[in-house]
Amino acid sequence: MRATPWMFLVLVFIISLPAVTVRFYAADEIEYFAYLRSMWFDGDLSFDNEYRHFYDHGIARGWRFKETFLDGETATGLRINFAPVGSAILWSPFYIVADAGVRTARAAGVDVAADGYSTPYIASVVYASAFYGFVAIALSAYAATRVVGAANAATISALAVWIGTPLLFYMYLAPGFSHACSAFAVAAFFVLWLQVRREWPLIGVVALGAMAALMGMVREQDLFIAAGPAIDFLLWAWRRVRAGTLAAPAILTRAVVGTATVAMCFLPQLLSYVILYGRPAPSATVQGKMTWTAPHILQVLASPANGLFFWTPIAVPAFVGLFWLAIRRQTDEDGADIAPGERAWIGVMCLTMVLTQIYVGGALDTWAGAGSFGQRRLVGLTIFLVIGLTALLVALPKPPARYAIYPVLVVAVWWNLGLMAQFGIRLMDRQHLDPPRNAYHNFVTIPRQLPVLAYRFVRDRQSFYQPFPSP
Repeated sequence: MRATPWMFLVLVFIISLPAVTVRFYAADEIEYFAYLRSMWFDGDLSFDNEYRHFYDHGIARGWRFKETFLDGETATGLRINFAPVGSAILWSPFYIVADAGVRTARAAGVDVAADGYSTPYIASVVYASAFYGFVAIALSAYAATRVVGAANAATISALAVWIGTPLLFYMYLAPGFSHACSAFAVAAFFVLWLQVRREWPLIGVVALGAMAALMGMVREQDLFIAAGPAIDFLLWAWRRVRAGTLAAPAILTRAVVGTATVAMCFLPQLLSYVILYGRPAPSATVQGKMTWTAPHILQVLASPANGLFFWTPIAVPAFVGLFWLAIRRQTDEDGADIAPGERAWIGVMCLTMVLTQIYVGGALDTWAGAGSFGQRRLVGLTIFLVIGLTALLVALPKPPARYAIYPVLVVAVWWNLGLMAQFGIRLMDRQHLDPPRNAYHNFVTIPRQLPVLAYRFVRDRQSFYQPFPSP
């Protein structure tokens, strides 16, 4: 990618950093953070003190927090934690640096608590999430340029997806969730796969296996994305064996090493399961949400109440672009380094990986994610949305027809921004969408209130985050 598009994305990220909100408010955020604080300060997975701290400070009291996390116990007598450990792993370098900074400041006489909860510690986590979300966007633009070409189109697509999807919400307004980390882990895995898939060297297979394990530890459902590269590897192996250019033992060695790497690197998650639940598996509550026939697939995409296409309409042209990439006759594009004959296959693999996430989302009884912003379980698909949107921009006829898509992208971006505002000021029902009502507020109410809302966000941001009354 040329330097100018890269620098533009970096500049936007730097300018946007003051928008990061340094706070936790939801039970999920506390669960992810509890791993980090408990391991660093206590050296265990006993979360009672972490949960009591946040409860006593009036955080997350409105979600049956006490009944679930302070009154409930696991089979091993510990406090329940439904979250995986991957986000804590990714946040840990930032948190450790913050702890060192706090202790240095205290030695210099600064009055700041070295307890793992004070502002520098929380700030380290939320800014880490914002950083990982940005890296996901940057990797997405890079991957789109490699696969499709046209660095400028890739940058426009990355910016549109960044601002026009719930990733923005989980980078800046609720960064204590795992979704920005998920977008990063999936994007890093995908980019690494693009590099490894040419020859599948043993060191590359090990790296890809480690990244697959990290994906699964950030969000367990993301591990299904590895199905795409697994299929790609099998096809590559079949072609090499058939052509006589690689022996079957060499293929088997790669497969065994890759699988073993995933298993070994996934051990932190398995050990946490054993410590918490007495078995190498998630909580039975989590498993009980799954119906493997995935009866909610169509609702995940197209339900007017909580479907992806209604929450995030920019996904529609992005999916169209992925389908176009998978089926169209390929030509050389400026900047692409994937051979034209391979781009359609890359498109097929992108669709395969996307479908794994739609399948898992559709298998969950809680598919709607009621109470959360957007179809948050699909934020990990960020890189595929950028690639798909880039493919569509490149595939459109020359101007003026190509420029006709830009107003569509602007409206889709404003839809996301408007919903974020409605969600924040409780102008909408957080349990579900009401598209006609949401549209009225987005295009009538929010523009009227925009100066006041902007002022509150800059000067009185806490006015958006009033705590729930104590029970």
